[in-house]
Amino acid sequence: MNTTTLRAEPQQNAVVRRREFQYITEMASGGKLLLRVLIGALVLLHGIAKLKTGVGPVMGMLTQQGLPPELAYFVYVGEVVAPVMMIIGIWTRFAALIVAGNMIVAVALAHVPQLLLLNDQGGWALELQAMFLFGALSVMMLGAGRYSAGGALGRWN
Repeated sequence: MNTTTLRAEPQQNAVVRRREFQYITEMASGGKLLLRVLIGALVLLHGIAKLKTGVGPVMGMLTQQGLPPELAYFVYVGEVVAPVMMIIGIWTRFAALIVAGNMIVAVALAHVPQLLLLNDQGGWALELQAMFLFGALSVMMLGAGRYSAGGALGRWN
């Protein structure tokens, strides 16, 4: 082996490592995109349903708990505004926190009796709510990634 070959190998290894890092970074950003769009879109569908039917049932649940019924309008923030922000990728961490908070309130108001129950297929009765809650918490921890309107290094992304 001559000295030229010895000097070239570290450079080639550095190029290979850089390409591997870029690949891993691209995959991580793609995974963040997939997660935030999936959770955002699925929660948004529930918000669209509430836009069509109104928040009357939520108002009723709040009243039963002794809370002001006007708080029901915040469901539009948690199920429409925040999911759209997640999908677009602006203030993603904050939006995901709002979605997670919305899910905690939803479980507290409507699903406490189902906390320890299984459904007919043997799954947890609250698996959808858990997916929304923990998916939103994951987005909050991971951020939006580079495929977002706010960019990978955006303050709240």
